[in-house]
Amino acid sequence: MPRQIALLRGINVGGNKRVEMARLRALLEELGYRDVRTYVNSGNVVFSGRRRSEQHLEAAIAKTFGFEVPVVLRSRDELADVVHANPLRDVANDPAKHLVIFCAAEAATDLDPADFAPETFQIRGREVYLWAPGGIGTSELAKLLATKSLGDKSTARNWRTVEKLLALADDP
Repeated sequence: MPRQIALLRGINVGGNKRVEMARLRALLEELGYRDVRTYVNSGNVVFSGRRRSEQHLEAAIAKTFGFEVPVVLRSRDELADVVHANPLRDVANDPAKHLVIFCAAEAATDLDPADFAPETFQIRGREVYLWAPGGIGTSELAKLLATKSLGDKSTARNWRTVEKLLALADDP
């Protein structure tokens, strides 16, 4: 069975949309997935099972938890491609300041990376790679990309989390 990664947007942030990871794992097991593992408390789930739609997981989460949560799915191989194709590897030297924004559809924005130097970003398919050398928390570019520019069907993860999720996908 293929390994998959579900990235939930906006849970357990500031006390809003509380989702217990044990309950989330149990839900995915009830849906027939196996080898379900979560990473940190921000909605990262790695599991095995047949590929279904993001909407399938969103509906199950809404029914179980009582609120809507956007979900972005990637297969293990898609995530490995994200890691191996990193266009910012030569400049992004701190994984806490390097993000990948995962989008449900092809990523597009009218923002120009040159307007935000020394920060930068590159779009590659459904992912946006972001480097914010001054830190993510103070980055206007990160806020614009993660909220307004790419829409609600996107969610960001720092590089350390991306690599950890790939390692979890490789070790059921």
